[in-house]
Parts: sequence; C-alpha cells; structure tokens
Amino acid sequence: MPNRSQISLYKFIIRNPFQSSLKPTSPFSIKSLSSVPIQLLGNSVPFPKPTLFHSKSNLSQYPIFQASQAQEEIHQKLRKYSTESTSELDVNKEVDSINLKFAEAREEIEMAMESKETVYFNEEAECARAAVKEVLDMFDGLLEKLPQSEKAALQRSMGLKIEQLKAELQQLDD
Repeated sequence: MPNRSQISLYKFIIRNPFQSSLKPTSPFSIKSLSSVPIQLLGNSVPFPKPTLFHSKSNLSQYPIFQASQAQEEIHQKLRKYSTESTSELDVNKEVDSINLKFAEAREEIEMAMESKETVYFNEEAECARAAVKEVLDMFDGLLEKLPQSEKAALQRSMGLKIEQLKAELQQLDD
C-alpha cells in the first residue's frame, strides 16, 4: 500500500504541472543581501561590497592582492632568474619540434612504401624526401647551436633515430 504522503505528492504534481520560466526566481533578492550587516571576527578585515565581475583595478581593493615593495622586488628577481634558463627551454622546444617532424617524416616514408608500385609513388617519395631533409636540417642546425658537451648528449639521445630515418629513406630509394 503506497504511503499517504506519496499519494498526496502525486496529486499535487498532477494538479500543478511544472511550468517553464524565462527568468529564474529566487526567494532571495540580490538587493536584500546587500543590506546584511558585516560582522567582524577577531582580526578580520572588512571587504568591499562584492561585484559580479572583477577588473584588475578592482582586485587591488582586497588586501590579499596588495603587494608591498619588498614582495614586488622578490617577484622581479624571480622573473629575472626564470628568464635566464630560457636556452634550456629553447633546446627542449626544438627537440620536441624535431621529434614531431621525425614522426611526420616516418609517416611520409610509410605512405610512399605503401604506394611503391603505383602511379603515386614518385609524388609520395618526393614528399618523404622533403620531410626527411627538413628533419635532418633541423637536427644539424640544433647541433651547430649547442656547445660541445650538450652536442654530444644530443647526439647520443637522438643520433640513432636520425640514422634510422636515413636508413628508411634509403630503403625507399632501393
């Protein structure tokens, strides 16, 4: 036997169907919230009336966003130190772009190998050769920019991949 409250809820829903509303309604109005007094507790700081959208100038009203002169100097020093290591980041970025071009060149070689005895082979082979040449040029250019110690490390880490790419291109030409 269904519960009496479930039956009455069911009857209420049947009599009063849900209606769509264009404007959301709330039992609280925004104006009524602004009249709520701010109570300070201990060492708390009163904050200005909140707004829906904060601009950069608006954030300076809050104590957490106010930087002292000492904090600003520390921030500038940290920025200076962070920009000094950009050469390492540039090397990593160039290595990543070489790896990306390496993958593209291998795909070009694979597509050319699949079309080996078709009409499209010459076009595919030219695309593969161009992609391999681009990778080799990028790798050689990066090696020229690096000091001897880093050059040896890069040669150890990527040399086999470059040789593999040359060998795959040689297979294509055979």
